[in-house]
Amino acid sequence: MNIVVCVKQVPDTATERKLRSDDKTLDRDAADGVVNELDEYAVEEALRLKEAHGGEVTVLTMGPAKATETIRKALAMGADKAVHLSDDALHGSDALSTSYALAETLKKIGFDLVILGSESTDARTGVLAAMLAERLGAPQLTLANKVEVNGSAITIQRVTDYGFDRVEASLPAVVSVVEKINEPRYPSFKGIMAAKKKPVETLAVGDAEISAEQVGLASAWSEVVEFAAAPPRAAGTVVKDEGDGGVKAAEFLASKKFV
Repeated sequence: MNIVVCVKQVPDTATERKLRSDDKTLDRDAADGVVNELDEYAVEEALRLKEAHGGEVTVLTMGPAKATETIRKALAMGADKAVHLSDDALHGSDALSTSYALAETLKKIGFDLVILGSESTDARTGVLAAMLAERLGAPQLTLANKVEVNGSAITIQRVTDYGFDRVEASLPAVVSVVEKINEPRYPSFKGIMAAKKKPVETLAVGDAEISAEQVGLASAWSEVVEFAAAPPRAAGTVVKDEGDGGVKAAEFLASKKFV
C-alpha cells in the first residue's frame, strides 16, 4: 500500500507569531519552525498501517527550504522517503491554492491512501483534507479516531458531537485524523541516523506541472486586509476583603456574566 502523509512546518506555538508588514503573510522566520502536532499523529497512523499491511510511507510537504527539518523528523520516525514541494511562487498560497498544488503533486507521485492531521496550528482551517479529496476525486474520511484497512476497503470512526460515525469507502481515499487516534513514537537514534540517508525529492512548481497562475499570494481567494499587535494585558481587579470580600467577588463575576 502506497501511503502519503501530508505534513506541514508551522511556527512553534510557544513563541510569539507575527505577520510580515510587507504582504501581511505569516513571518516564518520570526519563530522556530516545528512539525504541526496533529500531523505527527498522521505519520504514526501511516506507519502502523504499513506495519500491518506492508507497503511504504511517503512524506509530502509544501514549504520553504527550512521545511526540510520537518521532513527529517517524519523520516526519523520511520517514513521511507519524502517529497518536498518548494518554490518561491508558492509563497502566500491560501487553502484553496495549497490544495491545488498538493493535489497535482499527489497525482504525479501516486497514492493509495493520503493521511493528514485534522488541522494545522497556524491556519486552523481544517478544510484541506476535504479540498484534496474533491480535487483528487477520492472519498474523504475526516476526523478519524480509528482507521481500519481490509484489502481495498477502508473504514474509520469519525468523531462527532454525539460520539462517532462509522464511515466506509474504497481506496484510494483521503483521511484526516484527530489527536486521540494514537500516541506518536519518538524518533530513535537509529532512526535519526537512518533518516539522513533516505531519499528526499525536491520539486518546483514546474516539476509538478502546477500552474504558477493558480498559486501564490496574487492568486489567493482570501487575504489579510489589516492587522495590529494585540493590546497589552490590562491590570487585574484587586478585591480588598473588609468583611465583604465574598460579596465583591460575586458582584465582579456577575458583572462579567460569569455567574
